[in-house]
Amino acid sequence: MPGPSQFPPIAQYAFLSDRETVALVAPSGNVEWFCVPRPDSPSVFGAMLDRAAGRFRIGPEGLGMPAARRYVPGTLVQETTWQTRTGWVAVHDALLVGPWYETEREEHYRRTPEDSQAEHTFLRIIRCVNGHVEVSVDCEPAFDYGRLPGRWQFEGSGYGAATVSAPGVDVELRLTTDLRVGFEGPRAHALRTLHDGEAAFVALSWGDLPAPSTLDEAEARMSRTQEYWREWLNHGDFPDHPWRTFLQRSALTLKGLTHAPTGALMAAATTSLPETPGGERNWDYRYAWIRDTTFALWGLYTLGFDDEANGFFDFIADLTEDGHKLQVMYGVGGERDLKESTLDHLSGYEAAGPVRIGNGAFKQEQHDVWGAFLDSVWLHTKSRESIQERVWPILKTQVERALAEWRNPDRGIWEVRGEPKHFTSSKMMCWVAADRGARLARVHGNEDLASDWEKAAEEIKDDICEHGVNGRGVFTQHYDTDALDASLLLMPLVRFLRADDPRIRATVLAIADELTMDGFVLRYRVDQTDDGLSGEEGAFAICSFWLVSALTEIGEVARARILCEKLLSLASPLGLFAEELDPRTSRHLGNFPQAFTHLALINAVVHLIRADADLEPGTFGGPME
Repeated sequence: MPGPSQFPPIAQYAFLSDRETVALVAPSGNVEWFCVPRPDSPSVFGAMLDRAAGRFRIGPEGLGMPAARRYVPGTLVQETTWQTRTGWVAVHDALLVGPWYETEREEHYRRTPEDSQAEHTFLRIIRCVNGHVEVSVDCEPAFDYGRLPGRWQFEGSGYGAATVSAPGVDVELRLTTDLRVGFEGPRAHALRTLHDGEAAFVALSWGDLPAPSTLDEAEARMSRTQEYWREWLNHGDFPDHPWRTFLQRSALTLKGLTHAPTGALMAAATTSLPETPGGERNWDYRYAWIRDTTFALWGLYTLGFDDEANGFFDFIADLTEDGHKLQVMYGVGGERDLKESTLDHLSGYEAAGPVRIGNGAFKQEQHDVWGAFLDSVWLHTKSRESIQERVWPILKTQVERALAEWRNPDRGIWEVRGEPKHFTSSKMMCWVAADRGARLARVHGNEDLASDWEKAAEEIKDDICEHGVNGRGVFTQHYDTDALDASLLLMPLVRFLRADDPRIRATVLAIADELTMDGFVLRYRVDQTDDGLSGEEGAFAICSFWLVSALTEIGEVARARILCEKLLSLASPLGLFAEELDPRTSRHLGNFPQAFTHLALINAVVHLIRADADLEPGTFGGPME
């Protein structure tokens, strides 16, 4: 009988960010995922994907499980409390953010600089709050996804400053601490007994800004980072409701997944966390998906974070301004070539292989991208009550491409690796492109074009209603099947048909009753869908949140509330969500934390809060209206 896993449950990781890179920290205090200088750079700590691929731990010597963990309220600063037989200690972890310090223009920084900037420092402070505790630090980078061990050397005459690098790697890390460090091969190690009231710090830095050199400076910069996150959160508009904290944690997570230099929103912080335990459904999600734009803009505008919404929109507009064809996804710096490869030297999380970097889906034909883009333009335009002149030729081109391609098969919203099909949701999103294009043309004063695009939208709608509905009056996954697909839950949200249309109601209820496992929504039945892969997968959390919104739209508010309460109760201990939930065990699966899940959470929760305020279900709009 197999023993316990060496890997923490995915939901147990803490997520940290300075908006230029990210880190995942295990309950043990071990940093198990960390890439520099960007979140899609090769990892230097990768124990999440192979226990020998690098680690960075601070905590009580010989103790692996803390007494408690939390985020400092309103922040992305983690606090971990430990009890030993001799005393208690608390650790604070953060990727530091401080005042803007660059004096020369950074070519990669394409958004308007803010007052604050990433300090390129991972800071850890440990304080004894009772008795005395022997604490240890172990820092063992493994560069280039675990391929290259680090080589340490001291800086200066003392024991508190050192650098580590590897041949052929551009990144050099600097360790600064008030502890006495020694080297044991590729590992830097420190050990000290702290007494009540005493504290120590360890800073790992890269880049030009010096790390804190004293405990006082470290505490001041940790406090400054906390205030950065709280001040940002203060700009949000959150309802006075029991679910307010879920909205706030989702907002902070989305902010942390936003790449400040470009405004891109990463789909997730990680690569290759498996959708199926031990399976092959492992993908790199450290990129920006076009389909996230609409939910992102809707959610951020709804919560009052207009600057972040506008930044993401401008990132997408930058990519399409030069006439390039709209891709499914891009790198966080706007890269178009995301060539996929495997890292066969890594074991994978709980032996789930292969570990992938890059994502071959960037080359796929997915017709939903035009609708997602046009709807984001519509949302952006409504927020400003005008169309930016540079955007008009871009949106015109994208509508024309949607109208030229909508009759053709594609790979669909789920990026299936089987044969292209006439996916109903893809054609629906082409309808969105034409419908929103017509509205935007009217705002722009082009009535003739608005009329043409309205006629095209009606043609697409008629085609879907003729070929994408089965004998039960239920919309189907594609034109040649009776199978269901969770993406059809978007129909009432995009206003494809009225929420009281019998076909919409029948589709939503069919998915709720027939495409669920223990109440959780599946994307599709893998035995009914040629996705080019083997094995089962968990229930996609986003689909279950979509069902909450769709049920609310059709007036099934009580049923929607029960499902929403169930989903929220399954948030990780720190309030985060992965891509999937195992219907049998409620275990989190897939990459983590997942932006799309948190965006769908915001939409679902706001739907129900507005329903509680006695608004008619069809009057408060969906994410894509």
